Amino acid sequence: MHSGNWWRYITFEESDKQRPVIDRALLRRVFQYARPYMRAISIVLVTITLTSLLGLLPPLIYRALIDQVLPSGNLRLLNLLAIGLFAVPLLTGLLGVVQRHFSARAGEGIIYDLRNQMFDHLGRMSMRFFTNTKSGEIVSRFNNDVIGAQGAITSTIPEILTNVVTLVSTLVVMISIEWRLALLSVAVLPLFLLPARRVGLTLRKIRRQALNYNADMSSQITETLTVNGALLMKTFNRLPAEEQRFKTVSANVRDIGVRRAEVSQLFFMGLGLVGAIGSALVYWVGGWMVLNDALTVGTIVAFTAYLARLYGPISALTNVQVEFVTALVSFERVFEYLDLPVEIQDRPGAVQLRTAEGRICFEDVWFQYQGPLIGDVLHVSQVDGNAALNRKDKALPADAPTDARATDATATDATATDATATDATDSEQADRLRRHALQNINFEIAPGSLTALVGPSGAGKTTLTYLLPRLYDPTAGRILLDGIDLRDITLDSLSQQFGIVSQETYLFHDTIRANLLYAKADATQAEVEAACQAANIHEMIAALPEGYDTQVGERGYRLSGGEKQRLAIARVILKDPRILVLDEATSHLDSQSEALIQAALQPLLRGRTSVVIAHRLSTILAADKILVVEKGQIIEQGTHRQLLAQGGLYATLYETQFRDQSIMRNA
Repeated sequence: MHSGNWWRYITFEESDKQRPVIDRALLRRVFQYARPYMRAISIVLVTITLTSLLGLLPPLIYRALIDQVLPSGNLRLLNLLAIGLFAVPLLTGLLGVVQRHFSARAGEGIIYDLRNQMFDHLGRMSMRFFTNTKSGEIVSRFNNDVIGAQGAITSTIPEILTNVVTLVSTLVVMISIEWRLALLSVAVLPLFLLPARRVGLTLRKIRRQALNYNADMSSQITETLTVNGALLMKTFNRLPAEEQRFKTVSANVRDIGVRRAEVSQLFFMGLGLVGAIGSALVYWVGGWMVLNDALTVGTIVAFTAYLARLYGPISALTNVQVEFVTALVSFERVFEYLDLPVEIQDRPGAVQLRTAEGRICFEDVWFQYQGPLIGDVLHVSQVDGNAALNRKDKALPADAPTDARATDATATDATATDATATDATDSEQADRLRRHALQNINFEIAPGSLTALVGPSGAGKTTLTYLLPRLYDPTAGRILLDGIDLRDITLDSLSQQFGIVSQETYLFHDTIRANLLYAKADATQAEVEAACQAANIHEMIAALPEGYDTQVGERGYRLSGGEKQRLAIARVILKDPRILVLDEATSHLDSQSEALIQAALQPLLRGRTSVVIAHRLSTILAADKILVVEKGQIIEQGTHRQLLAQGGLYATLYETQFRDQSIMRNA
């Protein structure tokens, strides 16, 4: 685990000997979610109080029955007591229905609010969060932890109140009946304290482990029992290995569940023994008092009935702090996500961009996926296509810390006097440079032009396209759209300017129409069909039995690769963006699908500022500018003819990757 990576999970180390502390700030935050439902929660609390008070009546009825009705033969009182014994559970049941109704309203409402807030928050996270977090763990937070958070408010807190009301009211009644037996009943309380506290700490640790194990299980299910996961598992014959891995994970879930059940049962067994000791003492002393005519039989019966109502709440309340903090574990885990800072967000005063002209400018852009380390950024100069450190002639970025500049100057002086130190510094700086996916990127794209990105795999081409719609922000430098820093444009209006066709087309498990309308929810059928006709996909869709209402399957696996790609193009045409970012992935398609996609791209590229990761010679030849990317740097830029004349990396790539296409083109 890297302490500097805020997107990673936080692991809580807990000692069995540590008594958890209730964080008041956490409590205030929890109750903020309960505030909108205070009316429902108040009704729940009132019904709990009334139910607890009604529970005091049966022992009193038993005492009256034994001490008054049976010796005197009072039939009228017997009838009243019988009615009372029926009325108490009836009223308790009705109050239980009311309590359950309002408890469900409050609990489900809190779940609704928490899930909506978490979905909204995570939806605003940058791609950095999603590339570093397992999807199954996210699902686990939405399911297990949010439900646990609901229980903290709708179950734990009412239980605490129930125990308090029951304990106080029971003690009052017992003292009023026979104070000596009441004191005797309370004398066994110390026997509750030690096991309750110890077991509570253990159960809290077990609960967090159980949540983590469930998250692991959800992650494996999400990764393997989906279309992509199942395909990978089957093609590599990894089902036996995945079955074994799942058995290990699910065994953890099973074992922690068994452990929790064992600890709980041992705890309740201990409480039962303590209760038995208390009951034995009451019967023994009470029996002696009856024999000496100091107490009635009905009073002993009532006391033993009250003992169950006394010891249960006492055992719970002796551990109330631990139990409450344990219940708040789910809230802690939910808040871990809600407290993650949103890396990509609107600056104060960000402008609403209506229709972009489409001029794009990269100025001294650096980027690394591991997070911003401005102090590590060093400018490099381009000499014969190789990166050379240029400490003397170029300064650090304007937003670099002052101490970083001083360090750079010191390193320069040291270079002149100590060759060994220079070698060490060069090695360290080279390591820092390797951490950056992009280094000192500078180029400009004219409005309405087509710019092709070429270079070897892993050079940084896709990373460049990620920065344009602000899926990530640069580590240093800035990107301008029509002369405005992207960070000064609202995210909503910036998103409207870009259309992206990625190398891997993603489709929802829904109809073709629903997937197309994702780009423009209010599009008419005519607009949808026009976009599909432009993408050369309409005839295929129309030939399907259900047409545009055909289900595409999980991730669109019911469609071929070429059909999915053309559907993605139609979706972008329907959006009608001003700027197009395209990973022209056609190399894995058959020639017919490739030709259809190339034809579909023509209306999409026309009149738009386009940035294309080029896989096709035709795209390169049509490009107004070609950017050659290698090791995160733009080492060459120009037109096709200019770059061939330079005889650099582009010429080499052309010979190795595009010459066969050129031969076929001229044949």
